[in-house]
Amino acid sequence: MARGRVAREEEPELRVQRSEGHYVWDTRGKKYLDFLMGWCVGNFGWGNALMEKPARAFKGPDYVYPGFDYPPWDELAELLVSIAPEPLAVCFRATGGSEAVDLALQAALIHTGRRKFLSLEDSYHGNTLAGLSVGASENREKRKNLLPGCRKVKPPLDERALARIERELAGKDVAAFIMEPISMNLGVLVPEAGFIAEVQRLCRKHRTLFIADEVATGFGRTGTLFACEQLGIAPDIMTVAKAITDGVGGMGAMLASAPVARSMEKHGVFYSTYGWHPRSVDIALATLRFLVKNEKRLLEDMAATSDYFRSRLQSMAFGKTAEVRVRGLAIGIDFRDEKYTSKLADRCRERGLLTSAEGETLLLIPALDVDRDTARKGLDILADAAGPPAARASRKSRAAASSKAS
Repeated sequence: MARGRVAREEEPELRVQRSEGHYVWDTRGKKYLDFLMGWCVGNFGWGNALMEKPARAFKGPDYVYPGFDYPPWDELAELLVSIAPEPLAVCFRATGGSEAVDLALQAALIHTGRRKFLSLEDSYHGNTLAGLSVGASENREKRKNLLPGCRKVKPPLDERALARIERELAGKDVAAFIMEPISMNLGVLVPEAGFIAEVQRLCRKHRTLFIADEVATGFGRTGTLFACEQLGIAPDIMTVAKAITDGVGGMGAMLASAPVARSMEKHGVFYSTYGWHPRSVDIALATLRFLVKNEKRLLEDMAATSDYFRSRLQSMAFGKTAEVRVRGLAIGIDFRDEKYTSKLADRCRERGLLTSAEGETLLLIPALDVDRDTARKGLDILADAAGPPAARASRKSRAAASSKAS
């Protein structure tokens, strides 16, 4: 094994040299249109002056020991709570989404005194042992010592799933039910009408907490500031990260209701060495203030762009039957065929478009402020990559002939 290398789960698809706006360049100088945006991180494109300016102009302390006080922490917490769903009232600092989810699960255990969790099968909630425990069941095949008592409910999120949830909660030993309100990791899976309202009713009936994981969906991705707003969710706990700094600084947070926060502050362990680093706090404040100030215009523009993506994709000729799922600029194209999805993502990348193959679903996650011309370019590349094999071969032949002629 070579020394001095970064550990990876698999061979990297791209060696990145730089990024700017809606584009990424690899180390060979090839330019890619980015419809991945770091997986819901770069909501306003790369190198955005709004976030870059406070990062460069920062004149605060290099670091603040977690046992001390730093006034901007309270300033950011107040701003986060002001835009978050009720009854969320208190923020706990984290470095990213995995740590935020770990804090959420710990808080649920402490507040309820229970030991079990319920989540969606094949979901993803981070890479800590706790996050893996409430994620896909396949995690236990390789990691035998994950948290016990973690039960899963299989989609679709319909009456049958509700019946399973009710049976699980009836034992009154489940600390929390955790899910992404709109499940990005399940291909932009949206619950059926009435599902979430009934889940909340069951959670309250059996004194189980509801944890909304908005690490990927938060800050506008699904068409509202938080996906909770679309589904009428009043979570006891919510996790956020990713787009809170547009990728310019690392940050996450766990938000809790006042009763849950009191339990956590009294009995929990939430020391975070780099949680809410001073420079990241300045960037997050600038990002959230911009969102609050321009929310109406941003979401209206985004709705129009979302409609454009939906219209183009629903009329696009794919090599497989496709189900198009669009919420804001969270876009999933489900082909019910994992191999086809993976090959399509590869063909897109070869042509200069970055997407994400999530099992049977191809995800498009462009920046929220993507302009119509850039959206059109990306969709044109996708249409070309998805065309019939004969047409793709013909285009390759014409391109090769043209190259030889020149």
